[in-house]
Amino acid sequence: MARPVFIVDGSRTPFLKARSGPGPFTPVDLAVQCGRPLLARQPFAPTDFDQVILGCVNVIADEMNPARVAALRLGMGEDMVAFTVQINCGSGMQSIDTAYRYIREGHADMILAGGTEALSHAPLVWPNSGVRWFAGLATAKGVAAKLAAAFKLRPRYLKPIIGLERGLTDPITELNMGQTAEVVGHLFGITRAQSDAYAAESHRRLAHAQAEGFLKGEVETAFARDGKFFDHDDGVRPDSTAETLAKLRPVFERPWGQVTAGNSSQITDGASWVILASDAAVAKHKLTPKAAIVDSNWAALDPSIMGLGPVMSATPLLQRNNLTVQDVETWELNEAFATQVLGCLAAWNDDKFCREILRLDGAAGEIDREKLNVDGGAISLGHPVGTSGNRIVLHLVNAMKRLGTRRGIATECIGGGLGGAMLIEAV
Repeated sequence: MARPVFIVDGSRTPFLKARSGPGPFTPVDLAVQCGRPLLARQPFAPTDFDQVILGCVNVIADEMNPARVAALRLGMGEDMVAFTVQINCGSGMQSIDTAYRYIREGHADMILAGGTEALSHAPLVWPNSGVRWFAGLATAKGVAAKLAAAFKLRPRYLKPIIGLERGLTDPITELNMGQTAEVVGHLFGITRAQSDAYAAESHRRLAHAQAEGFLKGEVETAFARDGKFFDHDDGVRPDSTAETLAKLRPVFERPWGQVTAGNSSQITDGASWVILASDAAVAKHKLTPKAAIVDSNWAALDPSIMGLGPVMSATPLLQRNNLTVQDVETWELNEAFATQVLGCLAAWNDDKFCREILRLDGAAGEIDREKLNVDGGAISLGHPVGTSGNRIVLHLVNAMKRLGTRRGIATECIGGGLGGAMLIEAV
């Protein structure tokens, strides 16, 4: 029989907005910064875990398999099995889901599952023509051949490609992620004014959560090698209003597009961990669970409308557990783009879409905005790709505990035309 799986603790770094050049932390640095205080406060040794699973998309060359590198730096022992997972924006949630299934089926009792990403460290990539030139120069035999190869150099061979820009472009549809949000917004008639109002509210909610101390115990201070410290998500703009955001130009579809830098998620560095445990591990170590994972679901759809991934993944999850959207008291829906979030809400409330696409009897209904992303989201704090799925689960658990709610769903769209959703219950 399937065993219950509990989330007993978790922590994350501040999310730091990528600015000019690489930030102070690599992906593993970030994972270690929030992992050390998390493990230090546990009543068991770091070596007591069965596995470490870490989501990461932009793995840097010096940190192959960052899960293993992080586990060793965290003092978890040379015999600790650790592996990295990658499913684009869903990587941090995939780490939790994989751990959940290992524990549920009895293959492990305690797993550290996380996500990390340092988008500011995304590489510049040589064009293929430049790579071929370097290869020809390296393999040329003799001085004459090397000189001949060298003289074939053209300036365009040395023009670097921004790796992150290519990584955020779907290779099948050749649409970047912002353009897919434009498609979703067009399908459901989302206006620029609605998107800007949503974005401004995200900033207001995060600023309020920071001021009220709602993130205390979730966000750990990160210390850089030069002595600087970072203790809060630094992308929040409390003075943002729909009126100020309306002044920004569209980024992806000029001049008539809805998606701007102000109503999109921010390019950010950050890491997050959660500790998952079986009932046996809870009893053995006298742990106090924060919540239980009830179920999870993944879905796939046309990459050009990948922003509807939450609808496609969360709806079967609700059906399988005999729930409606109104039965869920707290929602974390990753804010890739304001237009995309609003498109998801519109889809659930659209009778034709729900009948023809979701095979429901009618509209699923309206999600109360007071139950959705109660402390802001990626628009105000950022979207480190491999981390966000982990953060929304961690914050959902903490928000449910603070609000006294029983049931919550964390869900996200995933580049490439995927979606993930996880059902959480308070214990």
